[in-house]
Amino acid sequence: MKVLFLCTENSARSIMAEALLKHHGKGEFEVFSAGTEPYAVDPRTLAAIEHFGLKTDDLHSKHLNDVVNLNFDYVITLCDEAAKECANRVDGSHCLAWDFIDPKTRPEPHAFEKTLQELNERIKQFVQSHNKEKPASISPTTFYKALADDIRLKSLLLIAVEQEVCVCELMTALNEQSQPKVSRHLAQLKKQGILSDRKHQQWVFYSLNPTLPMWMKQTITSTVVNEPNFIENELARLNAMGDDRPTRVARCCN
Repeated sequence: MKVLFLCTENSARSIMAEALLKHHGKGEFEVFSAGTEPYAVDPRTLAAIEHFGLKTDDLHSKHLNDVVNLNFDYVITLCDEAAKECANRVDGSHCLAWDFIDPKTRPEPHAFEKTLQELNERIKQFVQSHNKEKPASISPTTFYKALADDIRLKSLLLIAVEQEVCVCELMTALNEQSQPKVSRHLAQLKKQGILSDRKHQQWVFYSLNPTLPMWMKQTITSTVVNEPNFIENELARLNAMGDDRPTRVARCCN
């Protein structure tokens, strides 16, 4: 699984995140970091990482242009500016926005060490979440049973088209009045490892699990391509929401 950490200068936060995920990921992640306006890695960044007990030999600042030709499972921005500037510039399946204060602007003592510790907690949560979402145990029977329901199947197809949707959008698209009913179906798909979710403000957005086996993803997308009329009305209702749709955080992913 390829993960890119993106910040403006790629001199502190994203470098820390790269080092931490390489450590906690134990070889399960191919980790990159880059900046929209890269600058030399801050010596205090390297000192904090070394004090944490991690290696710094292969850590250096890189420009976003150096990685734009790669496809990432996750693009994780670490500041609002990077989230805005990288829109549609990075090829990735999922984009997460982690807004951490730049340690260079933190007034308290040991700012770099504190930022590293905060990032460490978030990285550990990310790795734990990834391990829980691994769909290796999904059997073909379980997968096809999950598709054998109109709400679940149409939800998956709509998510495949839209990349991510929230419960209220699915309620409108499916013309379903019961929020608990739709939520139960989404929770079942997430528990089975077919969906992932992310929270932004008061909204929870659902998307296809990036670690879903390719043949399962192709089954879903093939249904969209070959049976477009199956969700034609649902897409029309979704598009009719217009400005009533929840606001997404700035995305970096195509």
